[in-house]
Amino acid sequence: MPIEISHFDTTIIRDHVEIVLTIAWALISYAVRRYTRRVIRRHPTLEHDKKRQRINTLDNIFNLFLVVGFILIWSSELQNLAISIAAFMVALVVATKEFISCIVGAFFRASTRPYQVGDWVRIGNFEGEVTDSDWLSTTLFEVDLKGGSYGYTGRTTVVPNSLLLTSTVQNLNYMRRYVTHVFSITRQNDEVNLFEIKQDILDKLKEYSEHFHGVAIRYNSLIEKRLDIKISGPEPRVRITTSHEGHTQFTISLFCPTNEAMDIEQKVTEDFMRFWYEKRAKIVQKSQTA
Repeated sequence: MPIEISHFDTTIIRDHVEIVLTIAWALISYAVRRYTRRVIRRHPTLEHDKKRQRINTLDNIFNLFLVVGFILIWSSELQNLAISIAAFMVALVVATKEFISCIVGAFFRASTRPYQVGDWVRIGNFEGEVTDSDWLSTTLFEVDLKGGSYGYTGRTTVVPNSLLLTSTVQNLNYMRRYVTHVFSITRQNDEVNLFEIKQDILDKLKEYSEHFHGVAIRYNSLIEKRLDIKISGPEPRVRITTSHEGHTQFTISLFCPTNEAMDIEQKVTEDFMRFWYEKRAKIVQKSQTA
């Protein structure tokens, strides 16, 4: 029975034109490649190695044309796919913004190396000794720097690496051995002149720092050379000022070993109170005899 072309339904072809073109392009490419390879192999004057080189070049060319043809055939579908992928990527970036910031912060840390494990650092409002650092966070053993004891508090802080991009990072590693320890003693205004005991306190400070004075000078010089700045020390200093409330402040600054800072502070405070009470007792005694 003869088949009439007019009765052939072309709807299926129109609905799946990309598939039909893909199959046709693949078959044409395969046929042309096979024929060309055969012609090259049967060439009488070409050497064997030359034939292999040309066949390899031919395969690469046909593979390129095959991929380009597929891209052109499916261009509209690929465009829709690209839009969907772009929308998905935008949603993914928004959802994982903090995670990505932590990864970028890890690259920033690896490239600039502001600290390493074992350093004392201050990251934003967090400070302590670095015990671990990975792609997402930095773990700190909290150190009492603000309180002036310079001891471990027992608390552990996990700082996200994203904070490295938005906050300042201070390396305080030089404070692990020696520190410029500053503390104040405040007294209400009275008849005792604190300038009269200033030299006594300085003498006591020199006495307490005598056993490490030479090392402090060398370490202070080392820090200044490394940081290329001038820091206070190593000689102790005493400053007398007044507070906003009208009280007298006796401020001591001493460059000393970190582990001895609190002991020296307690000794100096004890000496100050003793000198102050001695001066106060003499003043009271004079007023009574007068």
